Amino acid sequence: MNALNDLKVRRAAIAFILVTAVLDVVAMGIIIPVLPRLIEDFVGSNADAGWINGVFIALWAAMQFVCSPIIGSLSDKFGRRPVILISCAGLALDYVLMALAPNLWWLAAGRIIAGITSSSFTTVFAYMADITAPEKRARAYGLIGAAFSGGFVLGPVLGGFLGELGQRAPFWFAAVLSGVAFVYGLLVLPESLAPEKRMPFSWKRANPVGALILLKRHAELTGLAVVNFL
Repeated sequence: MNALNDLKVRRAAIAFILVTAVLDVVAMGIIIPVLPRLIEDFVGSNADAGWINGVFIALWAAMQFVCSPIIGSLSDKFGRRPVILISCAGLALDYVLMALAPNLWWLAAGRIIAGITSSSFTTVFAYMADITAPEKRARAYGLIGAAFSGGFVLGPVLGGFLGELGQRAPFWFAAVLSGVAFVYGLLVLPESLAPEKRMPFSWKRANPVGALILLKRHAELTGLAVVNFL
């Protein structure tokens, strides 16, 4: 029997998805105010820090664009739960890496890892689709979008406050948030994709261009994709 047939388990899974969406986006937003200052400490120039931060943002976005459909296809093969949990753990380790970064190369590596692991947001939407009826999915996607938006509002504000305690403090706090999400998921998150519904990994479905075609076909996802990308 599928554990998600139990109403309490289903509600716990939905709560996890929404809480984790908030925690992960808050963790990302926390580092926004302090990352340029940390870069400036390494390069010694505000102007150089500006364009280097722009490069880091581009690296993160490029990794997310390329890896989102790949990770989505992996979740079709191995299930949603392991992909989501590995992503939470990966983000936690990434923030620790950035908190300890002795140079720009470590920060760049951190941005690349963050782009890859945050690509699992596509799996979050897939998980929600698995456990909700078709007529309720628009509302479910709206809840995830609201969670993302709330996290983006709270994250930079919290990051600015923590930055007063030290430029590395927001990274450590972000690592804790992602770690909490990982442990929370281990305890309450069941698998949503039944074995008989899984599909072999396909590079055709993992093509980033194919993801753009999907957004064109499903206009209701476009706004959420824009929020996630930003």
